[in-house]
Amino acid sequence: MGGLAGQILALCVASHHSGLIDCLTPQGQNEFGRRIGKSSDRTFHDEVIASCDAEVMRRVMAILHSRELVEAIRTTLEAICNSSSAKGNRLIQQQQIGLLVRFLFSCVVDADRADTASFERGHLVARKGVPNPPEWAPLAERLEAHIADLTPKSPIDAVRKEISRHCLEAAHREKGLHTLTVPTGGGKTLASLRFALHHAAQHGMHRVIYAIPYTSIIDQNAEVARQILDPEGMRASRGRVVLEHHSNLTPETQSWHDKRRCESWDAPVVFTTNVQVLEALFGAGTRGARRMHQLARAVIIFDEIQTLPVRCVHLFNNAISFLVEQCGSTVLLCTATQPLLQGVDHRNGAMQVRPGCEIMPNVAELFARLRRVDVVSPSKAGGWANEEIAELAVDECKQAESCLVVVNTKAMAADVFGKVRERTQIPVAHLSTNMCPAHRKRVLRIIRHRLLHRKPILCVSTQLIEAGVDVDFGSVVRCTAGLDSIAQAAGRCNRHGERGVGKVHVVKAREERLSSLVDLRLGQEKAERVLADFKDDPGRYDNDLLGPAAMSWYFENYFFARATEMAYPVSAAEVGRDDTLLNMLSANTLATHDYCQRHPGASPPHLRQAFATAAKAFEVIDAPTRGVVVPYGREGRRLVAELCGAVDPERQFSLLRSAQQFTVGVFPGMLQRLGQAGAVHPIQTGSDIFFLDPCYYSPEFGLTNEPVGRMEVLLS
Repeated sequence: MGGLAGQILALCVASHHSGLIDCLTPQGQNEFGRRIGKSSDRTFHDEVIASCDAEVMRRVMAILHSRELVEAIRTTLEAICNSSSAKGNRLIQQQQIGLLVRFLFSCVVDADRADTASFERGHLVARKGVPNPPEWAPLAERLEAHIADLTPKSPIDAVRKEISRHCLEAAHREKGLHTLTVPTGGGKTLASLRFALHHAAQHGMHRVIYAIPYTSIIDQNAEVARQILDPEGMRASRGRVVLEHHSNLTPETQSWHDKRRCESWDAPVVFTTNVQVLEALFGAGTRGARRMHQLARAVIIFDEIQTLPVRCVHLFNNAISFLVEQCGSTVLLCTATQPLLQGVDHRNGAMQVRPGCEIMPNVAELFARLRRVDVVSPSKAGGWANEEIAELAVDECKQAESCLVVVNTKAMAADVFGKVRERTQIPVAHLSTNMCPAHRKRVLRIIRHRLLHRKPILCVSTQLIEAGVDVDFGSVVRCTAGLDSIAQAAGRCNRHGERGVGKVHVVKAREERLSSLVDLRLGQEKAERVLADFKDDPGRYDNDLLGPAAMSWYFENYFFARATEMAYPVSAAEVGRDDTLLNMLSANTLATHDYCQRHPGASPPHLRQAFATAAKAFEVIDAPTRGVVVPYGREGRRLVAELCGAVDPERQFSLLRSAQQFTVGVFPGMLQRLGQAGAVHPIQTGSDIFFLDPCYYSPEFGLTNEPVGRMEVLLS
């Protein structure tokens, strides 16, 4: 046990600048042994010991020789091996032991960065022990006061109030894993926050982390929470309660100043993305890993959990078990379409969903009460052309006052938008992730204003509008996608139940180009089968195409078809051999076999995970985007100008935080083409942060790959 404890501690110290190193590389090389075995003249060991403060050395030696240290590690390892999620399963045990290492590494990195920052500023901050939990009672009282002031405005508000009440009652449950299954439009955001604040107060939790799938809605939800919990009138807490963390605009290759400036999620309530949480658990380097320990003793809400990438399923399931069982956290999986994470291969790690985890007492009845739309799927031989989709949307808008068209690609959104505008004088809006957040927010404000006042409006959008965007259209046209996406789109129709029954058209688009979108194509295939079955026998799905029975069948078949992808397979081109990240972050059996073949009779190291190689191969999305600052509007142009002239690192960081609202994520191929066209420029010489030439930003479509002239904007 002493040897294992020594390796854990040495690994954290040796890795604290680079990110966790491999113990065994995928080819079976003992990288940990090589790093630790460096000679004294290369590590300056003797010089460091001779220069170290005597009191510090006494404290270090006392800790290293303390039996409490080894005993604490032994106790934690035994707890992992005997836990309900890992008992008898060496693969899961080894992955969770790796997560324990990353947790300790996170503590080391965060303390090192904080101490360095305070030293650079010329003063030292006294390091405390375990921090006291925030004062949750005042925050919960502010939320309760807000809820009490809400005036019912629609028939559905009574059901939302009931959902919120169940969340309040569930807050007094024991810590652990819980689920909240509520149809879209059921008020999950405030209801789940109500659960989180009261649960945190009940159990003395250290923070609430609200993880959202898309950056397109994080600012919306964070702003709602900030207005309630962190209002301007509360001088003592203003700006200190709610932290909104999107993505990292700064480049992945960190400078010394970048490391100093990293945020560590040190706030009572943190709104961030699912991507950032996964990066904290599995990502490369030190930036994301620094935040992992903040997931301990936290209430973590995963909104729209069905958006979890399939290849991350087993890694994610085992990490959630670790956080719940070993770190004292509570996790709430919040969605309208629970994706059956408990039904996947238990040998690789299934979600530990137990009877009684669900907050809502009768999910099927709730869906029936909140049913506000009928879904129709009109078929055409060969599918619907974009012109036909545009005609359908215009007809629906004339009948229902407003219509939302949701398509699967940005190219198709732009094309359908143009064809719709050719056919009607009704104001037409466009939304896609080629538009920066500030641009999208402006368009959404106009859309909501017209919807509120029952003025005609037609919107063509990519799927970014589906998850959590609060809009209420009279009709929806959705290009075929996974059944969960169809349900999300349906949640933007007749959202408040004020129009009787809304209509959602699901159409098969003829002109889509989805060859590279594997997830979407498979989701379409399984959803089309449900649609066909429903036409033949609606009773099979309790006469509700978007209800729990249909959704359960959909996910069962969708997951079954992709079972081999859930361990995160990687290729020889990525890591040097065909393997899975689940194996590389647990027993690392292939590398261990190669090591033993190469060194007969020698014992491999206690820890064998290929931490660094796996982390570099880990990507939450297939093609990670780079944020490019765009000169949208007067404020965007001002930010670009100031970024180009800012020299002080603190000023740069402040500007970059503001610039997140004026940033577009650009895929590598597109960024290369823009660079070749001279459309992107570094903000300063040698910087990896780019800004966009104004000629390549359309007031309608956002970022484009060719210059655009001044266009007349019809939506105003």
